[in-house]
Amino acid sequence: MPIGTRIKDYSDGNAVKILVTGATGFVGSAVVRRLLRDDHHVRVLVRASSDRRNLQDLNVQVVEGDLTQAASLQHACDGCDALFHVAADYRLWAPFPEQLYRTNVEGTRVILEAAKSAGVPRIVYTSSVATLGISKDGGPGDENTAVTERDMIGHYKRSKFLAESLVREFATEGLPVVIVNPSTPIGPRDIKPTPTGRIVRDAIAGRLPAYVDTGLNIVHVDDVAEGHWLAFQHGVVGERYILGGQNLTLREMLAEIADIAGLAPPRWRLPHAAVMPIAHLAEVWARLNGTQPIATVEEVRMSKKYMFFSSAKAERELGYTPGPVRLAMEDAVMWFRQHR
Repeated sequence: MPIGTRIKDYSDGNAVKILVTGATGFVGSAVVRRLLRDDHHVRVLVRASSDRRNLQDLNVQVVEGDLTQAASLQHACDGCDALFHVAADYRLWAPFPEQLYRTNVEGTRVILEAAKSAGVPRIVYTSSVATLGISKDGGPGDENTAVTERDMIGHYKRSKFLAESLVREFATEGLPVVIVNPSTPIGPRDIKPTPTGRIVRDAIAGRLPAYVDTGLNIVHVDDVAEGHWLAFQHGVVGERYILGGQNLTLREMLAEIADIAGLAPPRWRLPHAAVMPIAHLAEVWARLNGTQPIATVEEVRMSKKYMFFSSAKAERELGYTPGPVRLAMEDAVMWFRQHR
């Protein structure tokens, strides 16, 4: 099916069988809940060792498998009307970076090959705004902002950039795949947590007395899940759609979280040059004791730019309407307080 094709409209209310990868994770579990809300038959691909708390009490069919095992993926795809490939290794620091490429790039290739072999007629691939360009004039980036692989900071962004490039190749070859690029989701069920979830968790614990000058596009994870469903219904093959919310500086974000939590906002702004040595030391310590560093070199490098984006295309073409970011923060604060 050629790029630019708008295929069958699935908005008629009929239930379909959908495979979701990454269903135990933050975004993936939100996507599963959105699909179940319309009584679709949801099959989830889960590794034997995965933490399944986000799937508790959900009416889903569990298929054990791994993105590195082609045979298990073929079995998971058989008989499905759609695939939502949400799974990704989302770490801004990894002691063995090749793991990011194995999951994000090679895993994407293998699952798409399996979907192609099984004749799955509709695929939504979860990319990230990490693959997109950042406007040089200070305005928000969009799906067409110029970017190259050389602009990718760190292994996570580069692995997602390469994975999305691979997905576009599959689309060019006729695979009916639509790409969505979530911005920075927050909300409930961030069990790992994600890098942004750690910011919320640490802020309400009083562990962030200072901030750096950066900016993010914040969105409720449930709005991102809704955007996935809208892309499934109305997206154009080979196109990508930013699923974002509101652009905020880190200072504004932390002040909002502090207000919700009844705390004082951070008072001091730290220059990036002062934070970078801390990040280097944190990574050395993490390698020695096997923990996650409190700050990473990649995070500091990324924070030198305002990662602001526009969801205008998704709003215009998909009917995507993200809710107030205050609600996202309230839900995130409540969840982290309940799951300390």
